[in-house]
Amino acid sequence: MDRVQLTDDVTLSRLVYGMWRLGDDRDTSPEHVRAKIESCLDQGITTLDQADIYGGYMAEEILGNALTPALRNQVEIVTKCDIVAPAGRHAAARVKHYDTTRKHIRQSVDASLRLMKTDRIDLLLIHRPDPLMDHHETGQTLDDLVNAGKVRAVGVSNFRPWDWDLLQSAMDSDLATNQIEISLSHHQPMTNGDLAFHQRLNHAVMAWSPLGGGSLFAESSAPLRDRLNRIAQEQDTDAAAVAVAWLLRHPATILPVLGTNTLSRIATISDAARVQIDRQTWFELYTLALGHEVP
Repeated sequence: MDRVQLTDDVTLSRLVYGMWRLGDDRDTSPEHVRAKIESCLDQGITTLDQADIYGGYMAEEILGNALTPALRNQVEIVTKCDIVAPAGRHAAARVKHYDTTRKHIRQSVDASLRLMKTDRIDLLLIHRPDPLMDHHETGQTLDDLVNAGKVRAVGVSNFRPWDWDLLQSAMDSDLATNQIEISLSHHQPMTNGDLAFHQRLNHAVMAWSPLGGGSLFAESSAPLRDRLNRIAQEQDTDAAAVAVAWLLRHPATILPVLGTNTLSRIATISDAARVQIDRQTWFELYTLALGHEVP
């Protein structure tokens, strides 16, 4: 499994295991969660993607209950903060909102460290752009967390280039990555400037929902679905691996975040790394996703 250098001392696996559905599994026992992590490690997938809000603010604790000291030292933990929803420890919130204040970020990080039973977060992301963000306060808070050793690297999620520039302008630490939605069914970042911005600056980009939430395989996407299946058959894999390989083929460094609770599917996540997508095949899939040929 290829690795991607985010900072001088933080690297991630090219494919990332997403844990947003961890709390949805009928079996959330430490033993079952460890089996998922160990299946990832067997494939060279060492990066686990979390967020404080996942599972109604329960997913981090489920992971923490499964992590042994030895297992913790084999993985990188990514987590996120700033979404406040009326659930779990924020049940008293009147409305879903974002909070990028110093107090909230620090409290969120301390809770994440405690729940995941770890002394450091490898990568902390601001989960959503906050219209009320004071970039000086937020930037200084992130710098302080890095300097204190609680967080090894910081980044953002769902930020547009101007959001990135605003926050970065108030920081000493470099923002390491942006996690955005990219897939064959959500391909706008390929042309709206989002990927181009990060590619120019040599930033790795994490891709959430790289399978379009399953929409790629729906009846409404039949032509694209059928072509993915034919390519998969030719290369002895499945359509999901081909769809992820389409992202890997892009010259920007994209790290797809893949989440499933099924052990048999976790065991095949790395198949995407061996799928070959040439230029014309890439554009063939893109054309089917667009619904028309390129201009």
